[in-house]
Amino acid sequence: MGRKHYWSQAIQAHVQSQKSLYIFVVVLFLTGVVFGAVIVNMLTATQRTGLSSYLGHFFKELGRGSIADSEVALQHSIGEHLKTIGLMWLLGLSVIGIPILCLFLFFKGMVIGFTVGFLVQQFSWTGLWFAFVSIVPTNLFVIPAMMIVSVVGVYFSVDLVKNHIIAHRGSLYPKFVSYCGVVVMMACLMMISSLVEAYLSPMIMRGSLPELAFMLPHFSLV
Repeated sequence: MGRKHYWSQAIQAHVQSQKSLYIFVVVLFLTGVVFGAVIVNMLTATQRTGLSSYLGHFFKELGRGSIADSEVALQHSIGEHLKTIGLMWLLGLSVIGIPILCLFLFFKGMVIGFTVGFLVQQFSWTGLWFAFVSIVPTNLFVIPAMMIVSVVGVYFSVDLVKNHIIAHRGSLYPKFVSYCGVVVMMACLMMISSLVEAYLSPMIMRGSLPELAFMLPHFSLV
């Protein structure tokens, strides 16, 4: 109980001290989502047709169970997530990396906004439901992990300049260890996301296929 109380207090203190940064990254992510949704309305008829054709092919393969084997998908997802979290960790080691960290979050939001926007445009409420069951389970872990790594990365970079280069006071080693510890914990969170993406999400998406098949011309599950 004492340890749980300690961690609860530590998390609350961290969030409170970095409240402005967390607000910033949330707003940045949501801006990306809105921007991605707006891009959908800028697509040409040819681009919409091409994307619809790709969706039809994807739904057919999903319905047949021909999407990548779960173990292969898990390995691929873990590899991608480790690359992402590793790159974000490196970017947090220097002030120069701060803008790129911000771009990571913005781009993530833009991809989600575009995906949801296009599915809603094509399938209305059914598309919104499919977007929810396919995107939310995985990103429920990925997005908070990316936000937290971005915040601690920005904080460490600024602290590196403020306390070491400018003021020449204090050791950065404890803060570096804390930064690395947070990144490792977020990497573990993203591993949970990989499990969801490989095993749970395909099952949920297949359950939503019949309604989509009814709305997509020339679409068949067989």
